[in-house]
Amino acid sequence: MSTPDHIIVGSGINALVAAAMLGRKGHKVLLLERNAQIGGCIRTEAITAPGFIHDVMATTFVLFITSPAYAALAADLGKRGLAFSHTATPTGVLTPDGSSVVYRMDRAANVATFEALAAGDGAAFARDLNRMGGDLPLIFALLGGALWSRDTAKLVAKEAWRRGLRNFAGFFGEALGTARGWLEQGYRSEMFHALFAPWVLHTGLGPEAAYSAQMAKVIAFAVEAAGCPIVTGGARNLLAAFEKLITDQGGEIRVNADVAGILRDRSSKAAAMGVELADGAKIYAKHGVIASVTPTQLYGRLLAGSYVPPDVTEGVRQYRYGKGNMQIHYALSSPPQWPSADLGGVALLHLTPGLDGVSRAANECERGMLPAVPTICVGQPAALDPSRCPPGASILWLQLPEAPRHLKGDAAGVLDVPADGRWTEALREAYADRVEGILVQHIPGFRDTVLARRCYSPADLEAMNVNLVGGDPYGGFCGLDQSFLWRPLKGSVNHATHVPKLYHIGASTHPGPGLGGGSGFLLAKAIG
Repeated sequence: MSTPDHIIVGSGINALVAAAMLGRKGHKVLLLERNAQIGGCIRTEAITAPGFIHDVMATTFVLFITSPAYAALAADLGKRGLAFSHTATPTGVLTPDGSSVVYRMDRAANVATFEALAAGDGAAFARDLNRMGGDLPLIFALLGGALWSRDTAKLVAKEAWRRGLRNFAGFFGEALGTARGWLEQGYRSEMFHALFAPWVLHTGLGPEAAYSAQMAKVIAFAVEAAGCPIVTGGARNLLAAFEKLITDQGGEIRVNADVAGILRDRSSKAAAMGVELADGAKIYAKHGVIASVTPTQLYGRLLAGSYVPPDVTEGVRQYRYGKGNMQIHYALSSPPQWPSADLGGVALLHLTPGLDGVSRAANECERGMLPAVPTICVGQPAALDPSRCPPGASILWLQLPEAPRHLKGDAAGVLDVPADGRWTEALREAYADRVEGILVQHIPGFRDTVLARRCYSPADLEAMNVNLVGGDPYGGFCGLDQSFLWRPLKGSVNHATHVPKLYHIGASTHPGPGLGGGSGFLLAKAIG
């Protein structure tokens, strides 16, 4: 390739979306990935037994198929082999006493289910989601739009005029509520609480966090409408489709290309003009550099030695990372025999004692303790896509969203935690045994079906992807003070930096984490 128009550092979903969208505009893009394969948190590997294919980290793509990026790129990606596998029962919950609830892609069925749990809960749910549907344009503009933009300002002003200022202020007041408040005040059934409380963890929040109620409602709406799809044949096929699309557009992708620094010109503007690789090679770009990294990587490494304004330096110093994550993968000789037959077709099943159990485990994690009873997210990819494993066999994809980044102890008082607070292989496997013990309580003969198990601690995840600081899959703490206008820094304006022609995208930037590709889409849209 001749000198590219843009260099993109990193190859996660936001980088891929940015590259594809810029390519549609005729821009020549060079995407550089430090690892041997592209994808960031999207990777598919045979990590357990022969014939079993696992999505090692990300597996569910509801945020992608409901995103503006997918709306724009779906046809092009589909022509290059991207397809999704679905189930009509995207999620559910199973509690210690064997009680369960399944959530369907059917409003009437869900209303009937919740009404059966507690009189009035079905009607309350229908009312909440109907209101959510009416608020979607404003909600999606705030959650996924360019906040510092004329379009967003016009929409906010229009909504304020339409609703009246007091009602508009009331909307924001309600949006800042907690999931616990929404669940306990609006619904009588503890099983309803147990169904939705774990989903808050997938937004990087906890049940008592501000605006966690709004995020829970958004998830309820999105999962009912779009399900919890996975990529047919493994998430690697999404990467292959993006790679083909980007190269078909004249772009280039290089792996094993570790960017060590940003090159800046010598004019008074000191704009970004390219990158220097770890091996000393220098690559220049005509129109700028796009970094899909954390603030730690951008300002602590790529701009090391360059002048950084004091407010930016202080903002980076105060930037916080959230809870870590742990993954456990099973290859099974046969599908799990859940206590209720309809659980076998659920895409993402949560095992939890309920709202208080989620709250307790999240709090233990935030205090550096291994949760005594963790919230367990169980993915069943083979139920949606049998090609993932041999006939008659199955796969379980487990995510533990409450794994401490730095360990201080074990809430159960059983496991020995290293004095330096670091994860070890022995501790990882011992904690996985605790999780497996919960599975065994629900699935008769489970251990007899296990062919292989593979675990990844927060430290293992960071070793695979430098942007997963302490195993945090969300690019940073997702509380209100570090989201929206204030993500990643208090002075951030969309995806610009203090360096001309240097742009910042990724989970650490607005709209935040997830597989929607939002920041890559917004930046590509803004670049002429």
